[in-house]
Amino acid sequence: MLNRIGRLHGFFENRHRNFSGSDKLNPLRPVVTSFICIHPFTLPVVLLLLILLILSCSESYTPRPRGYYRIDFPVRNYQLFDTAFPFAFQFPVYASITPDTSRLAEPYWININYPGFHATLHMSYKPVHGNLARLLEDAHTLVNKHIPKANAITQREYADPERHVFGLIYNIRGADAASAVQFYLTDSTQHFVRGALYFNMVPNNDSLAPVIDFLSVDLEHMINTFRWKNQSRYDRNH
Repeated sequence: MLNRIGRLHGFFENRHRNFSGSDKLNPLRPVVTSFICIHPFTLPVVLLLLILLILSCSESYTPRPRGYYRIDFPVRNYQLFDTAFPFAFQFPVYASITPDTSRLAEPYWININYPGFHATLHMSYKPVHGNLARLLEDAHTLVNKHIPKANAITQREYADPERHVFGLIYNIRGADAASAVQFYLTDSTQHFVRGALYFNMVPNNDSLAPVIDFLSVDLEHMINTFRWKNQSRYDRNH
């Protein structure tokens, strides 16, 4: 480093000598001489800046881990959905239920909206008339459509013989999976309900994992409180 500084100092001295002679032959001589006289510490400052630049470039860069926005979850509290529909259940007070107005919607199709999380639980209803096998296969096919984007799909059986509610709950894991939770419930003789949780944004279930876990508890509560409205018929047959 000292050798480099010495060579630079010699370079500036030689350049100064080259400007010696008459001012007529070298009109820049007064300018250069004035610059060197007015700024005697210019060269050390420039060299110091160069040294600091070289040292800063040699430092290693450690990327920081990706951060996500903090999510404030509401206090859990539930309300009853019990209307003219053939089923009833409890759902969170921070959610709202609206009819499904899509082109393919059928009677008793609803959406449970979670505006605070930009999420919607789509619920569809089908009467059972000897078509239970086809309804089960359709539900299984809709879950399998997420396999290309899913890391894992787990399923868990649900059974409440007292209320005649039976079904399967699917948990779909994967950063790009469009739906995180799906399920179906049936009494195997008259009713079939299917649900699918979607977020109204580009899928990134890694950052949405806390929200998915929070809403999964609400879905569990909804399923555990789910009942068919014609419960008396089951009681008579029992």
